[in-house]
Amino acid sequence: MKNINYLLLFLLAITGSYACQPRPTQNQTFDPKEVYTTPERPAGQTDVLELRADPIDTVNVAIIGLGMRGSGAVYRYTFLDGARVAAIADVVPEKVERAQKILQDNGRPKADAYTSEEGWKEICERDDIDLVYIVTNWALHTPIAVYAMENGKHVATEVPAALTMEECWQLVNTAEKTRRHCMMLENCNYDFFEMATLNMAQQGVLGEIVHAEGAYIHDLRFLNFREENGYWNMWRLDHMKNRDANLYPTHGFGPIAHAMNLHRGDKMNYLVSVSSGQFGMTEYAKEKFGEDSEYAKQEYKKGDMNTSIIKTAKGKTIMLQHDVTSPRPYSRIHMLSGTKGFVRKWPKRGIALEPNAHSFLSDEEMKEMLEKYEHPITKEVGEKAREVGGHGGMDFIMDYRLIYCLRNGLPLDQDVYDAAEWSCIVALSEASVKNHGMPVKVPDFTRGAWKKLDKVTYYRN
Repeated sequence: MKNINYLLLFLLAITGSYACQPRPTQNQTFDPKEVYTTPERPAGQTDVLELRADPIDTVNVAIIGLGMRGSGAVYRYTFLDGARVAAIADVVPEKVERAQKILQDNGRPKADAYTSEEGWKEICERDDIDLVYIVTNWALHTPIAVYAMENGKHVATEVPAALTMEECWQLVNTAEKTRRHCMMLENCNYDFFEMATLNMAQQGVLGEIVHAEGAYIHDLRFLNFREENGYWNMWRLDHMKNRDANLYPTHGFGPIAHAMNLHRGDKMNYLVSVSSGQFGMTEYAKEKFGEDSEYAKQEYKKGDMNTSIIKTAKGKTIMLQHDVTSPRPYSRIHMLSGTKGFVRKWPKRGIALEPNAHSFLSDEEMKEMLEKYEHPITKEVGEKAREVGGHGGMDFIMDYRLIYCLRNGLPLDQDVYDAAEWSCIVALSEASVKNHGMPVKVPDFTRGAWKKLDKVTYYRN
């Protein structure tokens, strides 16, 4: 009995204590920290949602950066009608020579070559270049893109398009001022499964998308530490040393952002982000180079796993993860959960739909579903994409769509607001991690124009 009395007193104490706490009312609003403000749109500028530019009969392309991604782009462009690689640039002459050989081996003429540190500026200043295609290290993406647009060129840049919030706004303001296209080369939006599930989402098969998940989980330790045939000057390792954030969000985020129509009727409101401790880089360095090596003793700020949660204006949620230091299978997750169904790509593809959403479709049923909802664009060019290649064909579809839209004067599938929104996750997650998971407000790069549209459109005419 004595023990029961003690228990009752304890329960009264904690319930009384709770009752004394202020409780949120239904009318209270949540105000996340505005670490980065949304500046006023400069005078004379308007938004570039669904921007159309004059059609270009033959798109003269300059490819800047000829490493792993850049040399692949040169190869793919030899298969694209209506496009000509007019100029190429890299500070490593051997890479330029390799690109020239790719052009010649595939029946295309040599391009004008640049190998100086600022060769990209000379290219941007030329009058005969229509599109500047940027495949350099991350730090050069925004500077080249901004300079190219200021010189009247359309821009396509590898991911992420920007590394800081300031760079995100530079891209947006320059695109609005110059009325030039600025597309981030997010190839994962064009993978076959992602395109089919986008089509399913847009046709209402999944109902209202309530939650989505994406990731970049890819063991890159061997490339981070590879001095030769890795990242030039080991630039990616520097990011691991200096920033704790989701450093590479766009592969997982891009496809689900389009499926959820972000800045086309909905937008991100705030983000919360946390990182695990750093273990993998140090352990790998000790095993590969020795415990007394410089790499083993180096401090790496980037936690092994970063997890970020985003809440949208319509009350939907998104989870993004980043891990490039753990020994685990590759995954972008790609999961969409709606009121009528569910799709997932990793670890094994699965589709579940009402009224039997408690279990996945059989392999045969899923095959039929994916064939039924194959996106019109992959129907159009998918066979050739598989032949040419590039991450299974999605790279070719991406390049095909870019050139198709430029030649026909159509809005691009991805606009400058996509580039800024998807890239800003780097800076926002870093700010939240530094403040122990503090909710951080997401700037509105469209400055209110997101309400003008109701869905993503991949134009075909």
